[in-house]
Amino acid sequence: MANNDSIKKTITVTLLLCIVCSVVVSTAAVMLKPAQVANKSLDFKRNILLASGLLEDAASAREIESIFAERITTRVVDLSTGKFTDAVDPTAYDQAKAAKDPSLSQALSKDEDLAKISRRENYSVVYLVKDGDKLSRVVLPIKGYGLWSTLYGFLALEADAKTVVGLGFYQHSETPGLGGEVDNPRWKAQWKGKQVYDAQGHVAIRLLKGAVDPSSPDAKHQVDGLSGATLTSRGVDNLLHFWLGEKGYKPFLDNLLKGEA
Repeated sequence: MANNDSIKKTITVTLLLCIVCSVVVSTAAVMLKPAQVANKSLDFKRNILLASGLLEDAASAREIESIFAERITTRVVDLSTGKFTDAVDPTAYDQAKAAKDPSLSQALSKDEDLAKISRRENYSVVYLVKDGDKLSRVVLPIKGYGLWSTLYGFLALEADAKTVVGLGFYQHSETPGLGGEVDNPRWKAQWKGKQVYDAQGHVAIRLLKGAVDPSSPDAKHQVDGLSGATLTSRGVDNLLHFWLGEKGYKPFLDNLLKGEA
């Protein structure tokens, strides 16, 4: 009579079980990938629309797709010239991967790298909100290091290229209840109407360590810091100064205002 407890049979059963489980997991991953890609794309569009003020939190997939298709024009900007370019296809361009590719990005010096991203991609996809043929708002992808992670988000500006419509982060790993308060709707609401540049065109937006004094002449440039999250607040402040500066979108925003983008 065969010994069912032999080492050979135990190993055989274990291997067969591993193979079956691997096939099941692999099949599930392949079958679910299209849905995962679609959900990621939908969430990306949702965050663009939220930052631009075109969407409330509660919206169906159909509403998101419809508003995005009707109101958003996607363009690529050459960050070195500040002008639109057709050098890459915005529907196929992976900005995150480009930032890691030396042929598609440039290294930043220590003084330049306020956002602590090491490299800046040569091209950025931007999102134009149109009212008919008229530009209403522009949505800019932003990123930078906080306390524990790189924060990825969108900054939306009015057509004047200096007044904030909205700010939101769609990916980060900051501490819940502290740096994670970048997701708090009450904090995000403070950004609306703030001025990112001063009269001389210098980046003036600031996160304070504490609350904004409404009577201060600089209040229009200031936002409350995140309580108990000094390093995350500093990270947000730094990434905004980078992306609104000369190495970021400043040349593009200047050209946009002059109609030369």
